[in-house]
Amino acid sequence: MSNRYSFIGGKQGLWRVVEVRSVSGPSLELVERVNVVNDAIAKLPLDSAWVIQSFTSNIRYAMHDEVKVLQAVQPVLNRSEAVSAVLIPIKKSAQWWEMAQDERRAIFEEESHHTAVGLEYLPGVARRLLHCRDLGEQFDFLTWFEFAPEHTEAFDELLVRMRASKEWDYVEREVEVRLERDDISRT
Repeated sequence: MSNRYSFIGGKQGLWRVVEVRSVSGPSLELVERVNVVNDAIAKLPLDSAWVIQSFTSNIRYAMHDEVKVLQAVQPVLNRSEAVSAVLIPIKKSAQWWEMAQDERRAIFEEESHHTAVGLEYLPGVARRLLHCRDLGEQFDFLTWFEFAPEHTEAFDELLVRMRASKEWDYVEREVEVRLERDDISRT
């Protein structure tokens, strides 16, 4: 299995787009569906408006104890009940990237409590962080969330809390793509 993922916005894919909205900066074009492919896509497929390339990587800001706690409660993706998803591409400012790793970690965790806040919403909301910056993409990160519809309110609360944190002072572009998975029994 590849650590590369492509998120393709167009007319194909398991995920039906409910809404695409800009939180800050330019949005992505509104599309009908998003296809998530566990591979790098060399060129934009026909009937597609955009593709964002990404990859999974090592955990960059969490300490050993935090990783152990996350691993103990983080659910797997593709759970049958998790028919709601949100793709959030984010680009951080040059000021963020000019800081040393320990300075970013201090804002991420000591000031914003990113991991601790996220833990409060597990296991209801599963997530995967993907990196884009090293691929020269228009975003630095993608966060993919999956949850059952009854966890939508909790997910929305998580977003409000994250966006109110010190870390979000460094976000210059953020797009929110709300999705629903088609019922496989209907296809």
